[in-house]
Amino acid sequence: MAKRKSSNSGLTPDKRSRLSQPEFSEEDETGYFSSGDVMSTSQSVTGEVGIIESISLKNFMCHSLLGPFAFGPNVNFVVGNNGSGKSAVLTALIVALGGKALTTNRGSSLKGFVKEGESSADVSITLRNRGHDAYKPEVFGQSIIVDLRISSEGIRTYKLRSKTGQLVSSKKEELISILDHFNIQVDNPVSILTQEMSKHFLHSKGEGDKYKFFMKATQLDQMKEDYSYIMKTKTMTQNTVEKHRETLQELKRKYHEKEERYKNLASLDEMQQKLDELKNQMAWALVAEVEQEMKPMRERIAAEEKSTVKYDQKVEEWEGKVQEANRIFRELKDQLEGVTVRMQQLQPQCAELKNQAQARSRVHKAAEAGLHRKKTNLRDLEKDKDQLNKRIRELKHSISQSNSADTRARVERMNHNQAELEDLSFQDSTLAQQIDQFKQACASAEEKLTRMSREKQDLQRAMESKQRNLAAMERSRDNRLCRFGEHMPALLKAIDEADRRGQFRRKPVGPLGFCIRLRDPELGLAVECCLKALMLAFCCDNHADERELQRIMSRHFPQGRRPQIIVSTFTNTVYDVRNGAVNHPEYPTVLQALDIENPVVANCLIDMRGIETILLIKNAKDARRVMQCGDRPRNCREAFTREGDQVYYNRYYSSEQNRAIYLSGDVEEEIRHLQSALHAQRTQLDHCQQEMQQVTEGKRQNQTLLHRAYDDQKAAQERCRRLKAELTELQNVEEPQSEDLKPLEEELEELSSRISVCREEFEAARNQVLTHKKEYEEAEQLYRQQREALNSIAEEAEPIKEQLSNNDQELARSKHHKQHYDEKRKNHVDMIETLKGNLNVKDQELQASIAKASEICPERSNVRRTAKSLDSEISRLRHKINTQQDQQGHRDTIVKQYHEAKENFNKIARQVKGLEAFIRQLTEIMNIRHNVYAEMRMYLSVRCKYYFDSMLSQRGYIGKMTFDHKNETLSISVQPGDGGKVALSDMRSLSGGERSFSTVCFVLSLWAIAEAPFRALDEFDVYMDMVNRRISMDMMLKIAASQRYRQFIFLTPQSMSSLPVNKLIQILRLKDPDRSQSALPFGQRNLE
Repeated sequence: MAKRKSSNSGLTPDKRSRLSQPEFSEEDETGYFSSGDVMSTSQSVTGEVGIIESISLKNFMCHSLLGPFAFGPNVNFVVGNNGSGKSAVLTALIVALGGKALTTNRGSSLKGFVKEGESSADVSITLRNRGHDAYKPEVFGQSIIVDLRISSEGIRTYKLRSKTGQLVSSKKEELISILDHFNIQVDNPVSILTQEMSKHFLHSKGEGDKYKFFMKATQLDQMKEDYSYIMKTKTMTQNTVEKHRETLQELKRKYHEKEERYKNLASLDEMQQKLDELKNQMAWALVAEVEQEMKPMRERIAAEEKSTVKYDQKVEEWEGKVQEANRIFRELKDQLEGVTVRMQQLQPQCAELKNQAQARSRVHKAAEAGLHRKKTNLRDLEKDKDQLNKRIRELKHSISQSNSADTRARVERMNHNQAELEDLSFQDSTLAQQIDQFKQACASAEEKLTRMSREKQDLQRAMESKQRNLAAMERSRDNRLCRFGEHMPALLKAIDEADRRGQFRRKPVGPLGFCIRLRDPELGLAVECCLKALMLAFCCDNHADERELQRIMSRHFPQGRRPQIIVSTFTNTVYDVRNGAVNHPEYPTVLQALDIENPVVANCLIDMRGIETILLIKNAKDARRVMQCGDRPRNCREAFTREGDQVYYNRYYSSEQNRAIYLSGDVEEEIRHLQSALHAQRTQLDHCQQEMQQVTEGKRQNQTLLHRAYDDQKAAQERCRRLKAELTELQNVEEPQSEDLKPLEEELEELSSRISVCREEFEAARNQVLTHKKEYEEAEQLYRQQREALNSIAEEAEPIKEQLSNNDQELARSKHHKQHYDEKRKNHVDMIETLKGNLNVKDQELQASIAKASEICPERSNVRRTAKSLDSEISRLRHKINTQQDQQGHRDTIVKQYHEAKENFNKIARQVKGLEAFIRQLTEIMNIRHNVYAEMRMYLSVRCKYYFDSMLSQRGYIGKMTFDHKNETLSISVQPGDGGKVALSDMRSLSGGERSFSTVCFVLSLWAIAEAPFRALDEFDVYMDMVNRRISMDMMLKIAASQRYRQFIFLTPQSMSSLPVNKLIQILRLKDPDRSQSALPFGQRNLE
């Protein structure tokens, strides 16, 4: 733990007033914790900062879970048997508040505090943070939560949280600042006295150890170490000053040497003047040479410009051929369009004739089927008639043989059964037809329901999409970002926060659609159809930023598609796309139609979509004309219309989107449109649901009728089976019975009339079939004629297409030649431009040479010598000057060395003077500090003696404290009983309980002069008898009662059942550990 440069001399006025307060009065001796009334009448002053509100442990030492323990603001007893976790709580308090492992006397390293078999241990402490002395109350609130985690490797990590649990800091420096602010000293035995320290102090017999204990408790040892460090620094500074004095003498000698050489400089002025004149002539000689070099360049440019005419003629010649080929192409295309129009005009008629022929074919087939049924019926009737005649003949023959009553009854029964069988057969046939109809109706209803269910789901999804778009549009009234999705504002906020924390090298840009503006609002749908998913995309400078952005997106887009992320190095300038871009005189490109402030956005759209090569043409007809007729614009890949249609040179795609979503200018209009569309879809959904209900009801009725028909058919078939069995039984009777022939004859007459009617119907149906057949053949003939006419027109288009193909080849060849001569002319012009550029460079070089020469020599001189001869003479003269300078030193070097020596000498002289003044001031301050230190040490010693005597007197003891600050010893003499009868004796002669009591008095006296927000003692009474324990306890409770602004934590194995009942005394009882449990239960008692 870092040293804290604080002492009692720096206490605030409030803290000094507390030190001077009496520790307890006579009134307190009689009833300091006697009843709750006393506490209620006296002001309940409790500590506002630094006291411990709660502590909890997890996997710490041998305990899986302890706590959380809620401590009271004044007196707290932690009671429990050995192994229950008392010392673990105190150890966790020391370690969590920054103490070292050795300070706890429980281990040599932090990893020893992690429970065996666990990967880490956790400690959480809550410190009170109230009142005007609170530490950063606007950040932490009324409590500061210190969370410590110790890994199994012994690594300690902190998390400082506010009262609400929000993470504020993870730095130990912040914890040290908090402890300094609250004056918490976990390594001070007066603040926290552990078992081992208590035992060592009780058994310590050395006076030096007691003195060290006193010095550490009052922090005087810290002041002493600080003063020693300052004096050591002063000695080192004095040594440095002595070294600088020696260096100063040497610098002074060098300074005088350089000054002498500087004064002796005066010999090279004449040669330098001659050198300057030669340099002036050299400057203008270089100008003349450049002027001579430019003359042939101008002559060549003039010659090349004259030869440009022949290239222009060739280009014009092939330009004419291209135009002629385009004219022929347009004529052929017009002819082809005429043929196409004729075909389009004939196609509906042909289709109509085909439909008519198919309809008449169906009618003809239906008529043939009817004719077949009537023929079958006629044949069945004639067969029935023959059978009836045969039956009549048999009956007549039978009657002639026997006219008995039994025979007639049997015949009547057989006739009745036969008639019923015929009725049942007809009913079965009818029911079979009905079953087929009901089955078809149910299957049709099921198919229709499936189709309508899909339509309903599509409608619901479309409505949900429109509802989301409507909500986004309504939110975009205040925030345009909402158009890009409900998660987009939160995502951008998270990106800004991550950028402020430095998680990105370069902040990502996006969504790209939010970073662009339309110059023409009518082109919004076209631009959206062109960019599509890029409207929502983000751009990152590098892959590390992309991974961080993916992590942030995963929190805001847990499901569904995430915006696209494009990785491209950020630049501050837009790409130069003049050579590869479309330059149309009438229609803009996407790049020209957008107002893009950020070059990163423009470059990203150029890379990903090539917006410089895409035209925006509002009218679809104009788009077809530009892209698919004649020459396409140079570098143009595709075009988009105002309706969002996509046009290529050989194909055309219609847009599925009908309105702009992200780039619409009128928000209210978009909201009204979405509301209207949503209302229409809701109406359509209601209609669909009603229709589904109707279809479902019809399906249910058909199913009911189907089941009923099945039941009726089954009953009829069963009745038919019984009748057939009965008829067979009647027929098998050996002796024929007489029958009445009249019903059979009547039936025969009826059957004959039915046959006549059926024959007439058969003839009518046959005539109708012949009529329908004729109509079908006529319709088929008309359809064939129309189809042949259409095929002939299509054949007319073939030669036109062939000519069009040949013309296309000729056009391509002409364009190729034109492009060839265009390129040659361009190369020629580029060469001329290059020559002109070189001439301009030379001219700029000339102007620069003239400017440079003018700077060297403002007036131009007529130089007849060449630059080479002048350079040779300048070199010779410069060599001569250098030779002389080498003999006595270079002028600039001498001047530089002189100034450097002077500056070094003055610098060291100022440093020595400043250090001497610092040492004098430090000596004066340290003298004052030593005097204050001695006075404070004497003051604290006297107060300690006074409080020690006061504590001993509580039991009738007398004692003496003798401080020897020179030898750093503290001797304590105590005499139990009447002090007037027996002389004082050393504490070593006392019994264990008396010595423990004396030690408690000593600790309490140190409490009185040392300032800390809380005190903690571990098993302070372990070596006391009952009397001394009670007296010591009363004394500590009196101290606590008089210091209610402090917190006291006592750890003891005693039950503490004899304590007075008071709300400021809180007892935490720890239960004995259950070895079968992983967590130790605890009980808490607050004596109200």
